Amino acid sequence: MKIAVVGAGALGLYYGAMLQRAGNEVHFLLRRDYDAIRQNGLTVTSPNGDFHLAEVKGYRDTSEIGPVDLVLVGLKTFANHRLIELVSPLMTCDACVLTLQNGLGNEELLAEAFGAERVLGGIAFLCSNRGEPGTVHHMGQGRIRLGELSGGLSQRAENLAALFNDAGVPCEAVADLRRARWEKLVWNIPFNGLCALTGKNVTELLDHPATRGEVVAIMGEVIAAGNAQGLTCPIDAESFIEKMISATETMDGYQPSMMIDRLEGRPLELEAIYGIPLARADERGAPMVRVGLLHALLGLGEAS
Repeated sequence: MKIAVVGAGALGLYYGAMLQRAGNEVHFLLRRDYDAIRQNGLTVTSPNGDFHLAEVKGYRDTSEIGPVDLVLVGLKTFANHRLIELVSPLMTCDACVLTLQNGLGNEELLAEAFGAERVLGGIAFLCSNRGEPGTVHHMGQGRIRLGELSGGLSQRAENLAALFNDAGVPCEAVADLRRARWEKLVWNIPFNGLCALTGKNVTELLDHPATRGEVVAIMGEVIAAGNAQGLTCPIDAESFIEKMISATETMDGYQPSMMIDRLEGRPLELEAIYGIPLARADERGAPMVRVGLLHALLGLGEAS
């Protein structure tokens, strides 16, 4: 399969590298890593085994890539004002687009430009960070859950899940993408926000009883708001929170992406992870008070 990766950060580089190693033709839109990868290839360090791709197809402009079968989007959502511009040259013939971006609203943005029938969304549970240019560090997790924006379990989604599984990435096709999105927010909203505000990693938050309690309370708010969205099956708060906390306890010292963005002076993905979910929760009469406070405090630290 010919695949274009738009947004080759820690997520895009890792999944793209895994897909290329499995024999797929992968083309990366690169910025910071362009020179390093074109000269020396791409290195992945991982508890599952390190590997190096000596030859990687990297580009500065998607117009140089040409038509593909699949566009894989890992772009940070604060750059969504360029999303359609970057993806458009790739969306010819029968190409479909799978966005693995955080938060809500990304699939709808793509659907406005290309049609809902060509758009899938995916939720990545991945612990990875970028190292020096040309290197990505995979520290754990990595599974993906993906589905059609229009809902239902399609053969296309099953085929894409098989593509990732064949590449060594655990992947599941789901019938209710909206539910999967809210499930990811249950983790993203408390840990990204609290880590960015406090400068403490996920382990430090959970080791401190007071902040651990806040994490659990925020998760409860997000689940209540998600269940108000008309999901095909409600999220069971008690068991799902226990599952998220247990999974996080295995991420020793992990720094979420928003914490790293704040430390390195980059914008935060506030609209997709906080703004849109807060608006949708309010629309359904399930306001998220703690989440609103997080959003306000995170916004206070952003450049005006």
